[in-house]
Formats: sequence, structure tokens, C-alpha cells
Amino acid sequence: MKIGFDVSQTGRFKTGCGHFAESLARQLIATDRDSDYILYPTFGNGYWDPDWPKATLNIRDNPKVSRGLGHGRLDKLEAFWLNPPPDHEARLGSPDVIHSNNFFCPTGLERAQLVYTLHDLAFASHSEWTSDANWRVCFEGVFNASVYADHIVAVSDFTRGQFLRMFPHFPEERISVVYESSRFGGPRDQPSPRHLRHLRPGQFWLAAGSQEPRKNLERLVDAYTQLKASGETTYPLVLYGGPAVSGRNEDDVLRLGYVDDTALQWLYQNCTAFCYPSLFEGFGLPVIEAMSLGAAIVTSNVTSIPEVIGDAGILIDPEDVASIYAGMCLLARDETAGQRLRSAALARSKRFSWTTAASAVLDVYRGVTNEYPRSIERKPLGLGAAAT
Repeated sequence: MKIGFDVSQTGRFKTGCGHFAESLARQLIATDRDSDYILYPTFGNGYWDPDWPKATLNIRDNPKVSRGLGHGRLDKLEAFWLNPPPDHEARLGSPDVIHSNNFFCPTGLERAQLVYTLHDLAFASHSEWTSDANWRVCFEGVFNASVYADHIVAVSDFTRGQFLRMFPHFPEERISVVYESSRFGGPRDQPSPRHLRHLRPGQFWLAAGSQEPRKNLERLVDAYTQLKASGETTYPLVLYGGPAVSGRNEDDVLRLGYVDDTALQWLYQNCTAFCYPSLFEGFGLPVIEAMSLGAAIVTSNVTSIPEVIGDAGILIDPEDVASIYAGMCLLARDETAGQRLRSAALARSKRFSWTTAASAVLDVYRGVTNEYPRSIERKPLGLGAAAT
């Protein structure tokens, strides 16, 4: 097979979609000795990284991997994908399969089979969390996938179920759950990064500092403030990602801003607990990454998160500050509970691996290329009726 693979979000400041694409691509290439891979550094109309020539995934010195078509300007990118020229599949390298990973869904493919990664449907459940422009891009991508995708890869059973309820015309057998995994290889001894030497191992709470409403940072800070005021903790709350603030504010909330993977690994391994009271997740990549590094975890009891964490963390109601406070308080009072959860998280994380994910995705590629011979004319699904 020749696989065209979207890596458009794998640049320097990648989020969940980018980590998924890069980790899966690397594992597929390492595992699949029979296929050629074309990595597309720009893809669709929903995302644009102006630094893509240097930033996006580019695997050199491997004869089975090539960098595919990239566009030097956003308008050129959008024109190509929204109004594809007659020879657009040839320009893409004539792949047998195209795998989309960034919400955009091609609609004009004639030869290549289309595999679409479904990350989440937060934009549909909570339109107030996103802009009108982003909502439109996401909805168009997911809707087009429901009509044109030969197979959909959903990152959790929760996400799969939500999609099928929203688009009941899509055949259930053509959407598979493929769990994500951690990009970290597991705990290892390493010194504290120089810029984190003001933090003492085991004596800080850790959380994602994104300002996205669904990350629920305001309630977490409220719960931490109560914990500190009650005398249950003297440790600071450390936020990674989001805006950086030098020094420490009066509430002992430290905002580190963007941190690299080395620093993030140290933070996960050495925190008192990782607190992640997200209101909505398609999978919950920060949770599995923290688990893989043996962090005690306080996280939400909603959407996909219980599916990932199981009984290896403390589940709280993310809309209730008192519930978040109670979860943190349990760990502040009981060091043994923290040790138990760290062991449980590390053990459960081993159920998730990129090797398993790549194997499942390869099965999808083989399935779509065998199911739809190239000689058969491609037709989209008819709305309102199941297709075979």
C-alpha cells in the first residue's frame, strides 16, 4: 500500500491532534515494512502552520517515507483542497489510502480510500466554547466524514457513541475505537531542569494551564485556594501551558507557560498529584501521559475520562468546586493513598500503547483497500440510509 498521512498539526506547538498524528505515524512507519508513506505537511482548510517546512514531522533517510505536497500560502492550500484540480490525487502521490487527522475531510477523492480520525465532538456539545469560524470548520469536517469516509478511527468509545448518535446514517461497522497512548516511554531518573529547580520533588500540585473553558481552570484554582486556606497544603499549584507569568503570585499559583517534553516529564513524575478537572474530552491525552509517568491523578468523572483512568485515579465532579477540593484533600492528607494511586496509574497505562494503535490502524487500511477495489466507482453514503 501507499499511505498518504496528514501531519499538518505536528509542528512545535502541537496539541492533542498533533501528538496523535506524530506518534501514530512514527509507529506505523516502524511497524509496517510493506507500505510506503507520504507525509502531508499541510492539509485541508482547518489548520495552517506557517513554519511547516521546518516544524512538521519529516522522517529522512528512510526510502519508504517521503514528504508530500505542501503549500507555501494559506490561500493556495485552501484552493487546492476546497476546489481540487483534476489531477489532485496525482499531485498527492497517488496514494491508496489518505488518512486525515486534523478535522478536515476531503470530499473529492476518486481513487484513494479515506480514513478519518475523529478526535472529539466538543464543538457540537458546547458551541459556546469555540468561535463561529472554528465551529464551522469542525462541523463541516465531521459531517463530510459521515458521508465520504471509508472508515473512521475514533479515539474512545465515548466519542464513537456520540458520533453514531449524531450521524445515525453512518454504518457502525465502519467506525473503530483506537486508543491513544503516551509519547513518554515511562519513568526515568533525571535531574530537575534548571528552570524548575525552585520546585521540590513531591511538593507541588500540577495542572494544565490552558485558558480553554473546557479545561475548567477557574474551578481548579478555586478548589486549590480553599485547600491552601484550610491549611491542608502549603505546596504551590503549578500550571504548564497557557500564558507564562514570572515569579509567584499571592495565591502560590505558578504559571510556567509552554514547557518542553523533558520538563513536562519531570513535572509529571515529581508532582504531588496531577489535577485535570476537564469538562469534556474526546480521549484525555494528558491523563494517559501522566499515568504513564506514575503520577497520582485527580480527574473528571465525565465523557471519555473514566474510560481511560478506570480505578487508577480519583474521579471528581468537574462542575463542583467542593468535589475537586475533596479529591485534592484526600491526597493532601494521605500520602499512602498517593503512593497507591501512582502504582495503579503506572500499571493501567500499560494497557495503552502506540504499537497496539498502529496495528489496529493497519487493519483499517487493509480493510478499506480490500473492501473497495480501485475499479469500483466511489460514491458517498446516502443520508438517512445505511450503506454497505
